[in-house]
Amino acid sequence: MRRSGWHILQEGGILTLCRQTPARLDVAVTVALPSADPLRLAQQIRQDMWRAVQNVRGFSPVVQVEPHAEGLLVTAGGRVAGRVPGNLASEIKAVLEDEVKRSRWLRYARSGKNRLKTVQVEEKLHKCTTGFDKEAETGQ
Repeated sequence: MRRSGWHILQEGGILTLCRQTPARLDVAVTVALPSADPLRLAQQIRQDMWRAVQNVRGFSPVVQVEPHAEGLLVTAGGRVAGRVPGNLASEIKAVLEDEVKRSRWLRYARSGKNRLKTVQVEEKLHKCTTGFDKEAETGQ
């Protein structure tokens, strides 16, 4: 366990981020995502999932990330002390399917050169669009 209180387990290529061991998924939702840094991705997903369902009494988030043919397979959910609310899976699914959150997670989790390339491309696009905005304003 790290100082943060989160366990980071790796077994057979599967990364598991959990608060309590053994990791238990009383409720789980799975989604496929493009390749990225598994730990950085898991941390971002865990934070957003917690923000969405923190009102569920006794909920402890668990995120598993494993390699998949086209990228990563992410299973998000967690342990629930007591009765599992009927809408919990749909709330977690809504977090995982939110395109704005997904793009933020992937931007943060891009590793090495790919991350630098993504930032450089975004800067070029920003400069390019601001140039178009100037034309519209000045008429030149």
